[in-house]
Amino acid sequence: MVNPSITSNRTRSILQAAKEGKYAVGAYNCYNCDGVMAVIRAAEAKRSPAIIQLFPWTLHFQGPEFVCYVVNSAHAASVPIAVHLDHCIKPEDVELALTLPFDSIMIDGSTMEEAENVAICARNIKRAHELGISIEVEMGRIEGGEDGLPKVDLGTVFTNPEDARQFMEETGADFLAPSFGNIHGGYGPGGAEKSWDTSLLRKISKSVEQPLVLHGTHPVTDELFLKAIDCGVSKINVNRTVRDDYTKFVAENAGKLELTVLKVQAVDVYAKSVQRVMDLFRSSGKA
Repeated sequence: MVNPSITSNRTRSILQAAKEGKYAVGAYNCYNCDGVMAVIRAAEAKRSPAIIQLFPWTLHFQGPEFVCYVVNSAHAASVPIAVHLDHCIKPEDVELALTLPFDSIMIDGSTMEEAENVAICARNIKRAHELGISIEVEMGRIEGGEDGLPKVDLGTVFTNPEDARQFMEETGADFLAPSFGNIHGGYGPGGAEKSWDTSLLRKISKSVEQPLVLHGTHPVTDELFLKAIDCGVSKINVNRTVRDDYTKFVAENAGKLELTVLKVQAVDVYAKSVQRVMDLFRSSGKA
């Protein structure tokens, strides 16, 4: 029997609506209060659902109390905002995450053999669902690395559509991050356009019932984002895409402006970047 709290889970509800509505919801990687405030303010201004995404780095550097602050702030918003823990690789991080009020967690077993990945995901998903937490998994292997995450250099493994369907059935996972040529942390010559196999992405979308998640989004053109949504993606992880203008503003103005003024203006810059992406992903007005 499915735990009722899972069927009403915040991330699950947000992404199911996106899948049915054929739009995508941004999952915005946040590292500090500025990012959290920017996403919430942008979401409220655009009447858009959103997902605030943290890395395991936050668990260790900022601690559980910061996680609680993020969740409380997100859940107090006037639009649906979920809090997600991305790329939980170490078993001890999964254990800690399950004691915190996350709406969803990505259990990343992509560096393991497939049978081990299935077993670990299935065991932890059962526990998470009992706690009302939904789970994202990765099928195949996405290369590269992001801030605070180990770099994966084991060789890309593309997601097989039929295997993906079986994997989702065996594990009971709620969302799937497929590998179809997408790369963490930057693309080589030709960019994402040359790297991505969007026909494979479309086949994966048709083979599984669960919402798909796009990893590896910098740099990606607006046109390619829209193509990914057209291919069935419901959650798009964004990091530098919405953070670069903020980082540039802080770098250019730190020491010139009073800290209070710097913070107010920096959050405004950050929020405008997030608002642009909400319009692009067609999530604006969907809350």
